[in-house]
Amino acid sequence: MARFTLNTLEKTIAERAAVSDGSSYTATLISCGVEKCAQKLGEEAVEAAIAAAVRDRSQLTKEAADVLYHLLVVLHAAGIPLKEVTGELERRTAMSGLAEKASRTVPPAPASKSRKKASARK
Repeated sequence: MARFTLNTLEKTIAERAAVSDGSSYTATLISCGVEKCAQKLGEEAVEAAIAAAVRDRSQLTKEAADVLYHLLVVLHAAGIPLKEVTGELERRTAMSGLAEKASRTVPPAPASKSRKKASARK
C-alpha cells in the first residue's frame, strides 16, 4: 500500500471536486464557495482546539484530520496549490521562528474614529 501524504489528499480532493453527480461531499462543499469552505475549516479548527484543551488524544487526532482535509479544500477552492504552502514553509524554516516573525511587514493600524474626527476638525 502506498504511503498516504498531504499530496495524496490534495490529489483526492481535486478528483472528488470534479464529481458532478451529487455523490461527493467535497464537490458539494466546494460548489458552495470558498466562504463556506472557510467556515467549515473554522468549525473544525475550534473542535480540534477544544479536544486539545481537554486533552482528548483520540478526538484531537480525528479533529486534526478534519482540519487538514478542510484546509486543503479551502486551498483548492481558492486556487492555491499545496506546493505554494510547502514552499512558504520551506522559506520560513531557513531562519529561526523569531527572525521570520520579525521579517514580516505589519500593516499600519487604521486610525480610530476619534482620531479621524480630531484631524478633520484641524
